[in-house]
Amino acid sequence: MSQLLLPTTGHSGLQGPRTANRLPRLLPVQEGNGSLGLVEHLFRHGPLPRVGRSVSQRAAAVEEVARAGLVGRGGAGFPTARKLAAVMAARGRPLVVVNGTEGEPASAKDKVLLTRAPHLVLDGAALAAAVVGAAEAVVVCNYAVRAVVAGAVAERRRAGTDDVRFRVVTAADRFVAGEASAAVNWIERGTPLPTRTPPRLAERGVSGRPTLVQNVETLAHLALVMRHGAAWYRETGTEEEPGTTLVTLLGALQRSGVHEIELGTPIVEVLRLAGGPSAPLQALLIGGYFGTWVAADAAMTLPFSTAALAPLGASVGAGTIAALPADACGLVETARVARYLAGESAGQCGPCVFGLPAIAAALERLAVGADFHPEQLRRWLGQVDGRGACRHPDGVVRLVDSALRTFTAEISEHARGWCCGTGGRLVLPIPGRSRT
Repeated sequence: MSQLLLPTTGHSGLQGPRTANRLPRLLPVQEGNGSLGLVEHLFRHGPLPRVGRSVSQRAAAVEEVARAGLVGRGGAGFPTARKLAAVMAARGRPLVVVNGTEGEPASAKDKVLLTRAPHLVLDGAALAAAVVGAAEAVVVCNYAVRAVVAGAVAERRRAGTDDVRFRVVTAADRFVAGEASAAVNWIERGTPLPTRTPPRLAERGVSGRPTLVQNVETLAHLALVMRHGAAWYRETGTEEEPGTTLVTLLGALQRSGVHEIELGTPIVEVLRLAGGPSAPLQALLIGGYFGTWVAADAAMTLPFSTAALAPLGASVGAGTIAALPADACGLVETARVARYLAGESAGQCGPCVFGLPAIAAALERLAVGADFHPEQLRRWLGQVDGRGACRHPDGVVRLVDSALRTFTAEISEHARGWCCGTGGRLVLPIPGRSRT
């Protein structure tokens, strides 16, 4: 193979979004929502670049990804270059896992990306495999998009595009299934059990092999970085958080959907992509069901970036913004989600088995105005946080704690028998239940 020629980097140092007409990068502009075939994909993006086989050539590719500042788009935001380097350094035959599980009910970005631009994701997986020295990649994806992904893999196989062998696996239909260790356990054992204990997946993952697990959007960005270089990638976004990201917008908006934005775009401008609010808003749930409730007036003018949201205790997370109207009840919505998340526990530790149902029940009592003191709930949150066998209970704690802070006035009003949810509508989607 020829060595990938990587352009030199350099950026302006400006804060905030630096270009206005560079989008979309990930999602193709086309009629309808169909999938971009291989011929159309290559016409849009050009041929797949090649990574040299030598250690120095592969290390140069990792360094370019590091200069780009690419971080994971699955929720944790871990630097992609560090993951690549860790798998490269491990002993054994590496494997790449393309994580398109997307168990988050409020998110649709990965499904949209795999439906409309599957080859860009597969490009990223093939390039990641070349960098770490893997010959095999397993694509774990939602049942709804499996046929599209399998078709794209077959198209590439016929064209002889890749050196890596792709295998497509239908993801488990569980919230916890999207966590990296859960995806590995699903592939290997058919059980989506997440863990937080060593060894790291980069050292021993599927079948004991060094395993790189990357979210599908991360791999799509990787494919662009490897084609165009770090300087190009940094032409969008902010100095601290470069690039674009996919966001799922839902709730009290004119139209729900998935959009690609520059990191650092003011949230009010992000919501305009969905036509703006369809009703006065009281709060936004940012980052998904492991995310954070934020008062709407405090969030609207902030940039959509983890650095800007940090003072409010929030982060980009899974890339979702759910808009809560003034005539819906944040306590009711959070209680619904907490009950759902309690049922989605892997059931492998006390904090999940006993703590989460108790937390959900306490929230339900607050939501109906029953006699229950929120300080007791806060104590329970402290007893659960950081003590689980995986990070599932931590995510629930983050959500519930933000609700207690954001909806303090509603807790007092509920205790007096009044609820702001006069509209009677439910905003957040819960699997198995219809939205109104």
